[in-house]
Amino acid sequence: MEKNSSCCFSNLSSNLPITCFVTFIAIILVRILYVIWRTCKPLRKRTSQQPLSTLVVLGSGGHTAEMIDLLLVLQKNKFTPRFYIAAATDNMSLQKARVLENSLADSSGVKEISAEFMQIYRSREVGQSYVTSVWTTLVALAHALWLMIKIRPQVVLCNGPGTCIPLCVIAFIFKVVGIRWSSIFYVESIARVKRLSLSGLLLYKLRIADQFFVQWPQLQRKYPRAHYVGCLM
Repeated sequence: MEKNSSCCFSNLSSNLPITCFVTFIAIILVRILYVIWRTCKPLRKRTSQQPLSTLVVLGSGGHTAEMIDLLLVLQKNKFTPRFYIAAATDNMSLQKARVLENSLADSSGVKEISAEFMQIYRSREVGQSYVTSVWTTLVALAHALWLMIKIRPQVVLCNGPGTCIPLCVIAFIFKVVGIRWSSIFYVESIARVKRLSLSGLLLYKLRIADQFFVQWPQLQRKYPRAHYVGCLM
């Protein structure tokens, strides 16, 4: 009898790590499904009038120009402080953001701007080999994680640059583990008429963005979960 009891106890002990691991995975999967389900729901109306810390992801070329046009129509007092992030090799975008913030401060009579400007490593440079991009991608993810821990934004605004992907993925992970619920707003570039950009497609298919906006009606018909808002430029 004692021998049978010891055998049963031994079997339970040997299966305990597996049971704990399976339970942990199940909890994570349930949490991911809950986050995806809640992300797909319409945003709740805010009762608090407290401003929202906002992360603005900038990109080279037309991405920054479109983002600045979008920021001009936002209620600045509701989305503050603002944190601007651009690729480490993209100094022009941050210069444009500084000009915008300085003009906003001058027009409102504020001496100090409520904005910070940061740079992030790129996962892969143009022409870089895929072999070396594995290391640079890991470095970029680690840097993005550090920035997101530091900022912990309530709102993330992005419109297509590849630098937004690691930031949005980490924001999604923060939702899953309960660190911070960051609402991700993605506005597809006006240059995308018939199909989404790679960044937009990833965020759409993975259901990472809380609100997904397109500027052409044919895109909304092709991607029904997107919201058509017309041309913002």
